[in-house]
Amino acid sequence: MPLFQLLLLAIIQGITEFLPISSSGHLILLPGLTGMQDQGQVIDVAVHVGTLGAVVLYFWEDVREALGGIPRLLRGKTDTPGARMAFLLIIATIPGVLFGLFLAITGIDDKLRSVAVIGWTMLIFGVVLFIADRRGDSGRAAKDWTLRDALVLGLWQAVALIPGTSRSGICITGALFGGFDRQAAAKISMLMSIPMILASAAYLSGEVIATADARAAIDGTIAAFFSFLSALLALVLMMRLLRSVSFTPYVIYRILLGAFLLWWAYA
Repeated sequence: MPLFQLLLLAIIQGITEFLPISSSGHLILLPGLTGMQDQGQVIDVAVHVGTLGAVVLYFWEDVREALGGIPRLLRGKTDTPGARMAFLLIIATIPGVLFGLFLAITGIDDKLRSVAVIGWTMLIFGVVLFIADRRGDSGRAAKDWTLRDALVLGLWQAVALIPGTSRSGICITGALFGGFDRQAAAKISMLMSIPMILASAAYLSGEVIATADARAAIDGTIAAFFSFLSALLALVLMMRLLRSVSFTPYVIYRILLGAFLLWWAYA
């Protein structure tokens, strides 16, 4: 794959994975609108691994706490903050995994990879995010996350498997409707991405191993590195901006892009 396209894919994935504007939608649109070759599963997995590294590094204290709680969780106990967090993250991941398997088995996932679908989801869920940002925040902190919240946000996250929805965007939307403040909603969304990305990578790993070669491994390493850097930058900036800026700029971007894509699809 040409180095320019490789870097472009990595940077787009890194920037859009944690912003509420849909990374998968942008990755699908790039070859669809420009005529570039499809990047394939190897690069898809690589750029997601890069963004996974970024969120683990940024939220390392929380990740370490959750990892430390796994042994206690395996003994059936959730009486420590780490064990409780690990348990809630697992619960929040189950709906997305089940829905993802359903889409893959039925073949519906391929039918959803269209400009029209992405245009509608960009537009509709952009408006929903705007409503949530205006009405939902009741000041709840991330530590107030409950089992009910995990189940509800897990269902919201499952919807994000429809391209253009945005995994981070829909989870933030659900968290805002649940009364969490902006920074807490973003933090919960980012932590939820860790097991979800791991599950996605595990599902695709069989095909990646079967098709990968030395050239693909080099391309994947480059893509992972640059997606890590761009994702970390985007994550740092967004978390800082949320102290004083709402999600409205992202909503405006989604609506404009959605309207353009619908014009492109139906013109």
